[in-house]
Amino acid sequence: MNGKAQALQDILDKSVDNRKIFGTSFCVKYKGEIWTGASGNLDVDRQYFIASTTKLFVTAMVLHLRSQGLLGLEDKISRYLHGNILHGLHNFNGVDHSRDISVRHLLAHTSGIPDYFQQKDESGESVERGLMKGADRGWTSEEAIALSKKLKPLFAPGTKRKAHYSDTNFQLLGKIIEQITGKSFASNCDTLICKPLGLDNTYLYQDVLDKRPQTLYYKDSALLIPGAMASFGPDGGIVATSGEMMVFLEAFFSGVFFPADYLPGLMVWNRIFFPMQSGIGIHRFRLPWVFNPLGTVPALVGHSGLSGALAYHSPEKDLYITGTVNQVAFPDTSFRLAIKLIQKVLRG
Repeated sequence: MNGKAQALQDILDKSVDNRKIFGTSFCVKYKGEIWTGASGNLDVDRQYFIASTTKLFVTAMVLHLRSQGLLGLEDKISRYLHGNILHGLHNFNGVDHSRDISVRHLLAHTSGIPDYFQQKDESGESVERGLMKGADRGWTSEEAIALSKKLKPLFAPGTKRKAHYSDTNFQLLGKIIEQITGKSFASNCDTLICKPLGLDNTYLYQDVLDKRPQTLYYKDSALLIPGAMASFGPDGGIVATSGEMMVFLEAFFSGVFFPADYLPGLMVWNRIFFPMQSGIGIHRFRLPWVFNPLGTVPALVGHSGLSGALAYHSPEKDLYITGTVNQVAFPDTSFRLAIKLIQKVLRG
């Protein structure tokens, strides 16, 4: 990897155009060798919002609880969630499916529950759209779930070959984790993941006055939405560095949080958005042959976020990659950049 360090750094440097990308930070590990680089307004030690890559942390916690016998993937969420949270959660075609939803359905996005964040309401507005206009807002997990209840479910839970990405699923998983452990989601992040791994710069963002993470960008402007970033919690609120995300990613796939033999059972793929597929608490990024005729880009398993952050592993190539372009409007740019880095690393 050392012989390719400058070439990898050049890829990052050339990506910063101060129009779409103002800063990048990436870490790559291949067959035991590791490289970390940054460019623009990010450096290798600067923290950034990992957005929905946070969901990998949630998956790790849920599977840890499973390994302790405290939870089962087939458990109905009504075992852990009651009252106002469950009431009216999923009414589809006149049938209340709220008590039919399992933990597996939430992890796999096969619950059919609407997405409180991106899904548009009857007026054509969404929480995401308001934020992109610069109208910052905050919310509690209860309010996020209540917003979801005002939207139309997509299908009955567990409908064959149906999946729909929904941040609400992970708000509910956060509630389940809190119910089982008796501790806040932030505390679980700290005690189950960050402290055991020595992740001193990784934490759940909760304080709107916290200026440590690099500001996000939307197109060519800084996106100042601390209220929202402090509200995402289990669906997208963690802050980290690329190096610490690498430590977490390796731990996730090597049996640190849960038995490694759980992993094959997570790889049950459903389409969510091209070229992404959803498994059980994880995603797979796999380019079709027409875009990858030489097979130079291996299938990647992990998660990514709207902020342009990603964390993926190629079991086939023994490769890990984490990083961000810190750009909300063009998150695909992060994958394009990751592909360039992967191809450079894999070329002998």
